[in-house]
Amino acid sequence: MTDPISHLSRSSGHLNVDNDKAKPKKVEPESQPKVQPQGKDEVLLSEITEKSLAKAEFDEAKVNEIKAAIQEGKYPIDSKKIAESFLALEKMIGGK
Repeated sequence: MTDPISHLSRSSGHLNVDNDKAKPKKVEPESQPKVQPQGKDEVLLSEITEKSLAKAEFDEAKVNEIKAAIQEGKYPIDSKKIAESFLALEKMIGGK
């Protein structure tokens, strides 16, 4: 079977595990990744990003209207427009 990402067959994609077992590996304490307790992830934004977010404006009423229409199944979907957007994206990334 061929891997769709690497395009290698299973047999050619395997590493020589026996070779790795023969050599002892030395692990330095500081090279081990530090594990954060769950729920303690932190994201730090740059100053420019924080300023941009502070200035960001949107029409909250319009967003709520669209959300409600989607939930009620009344939001109009233009499949032709969606297909055209995908076509433009494919052309941009080099698709045929």
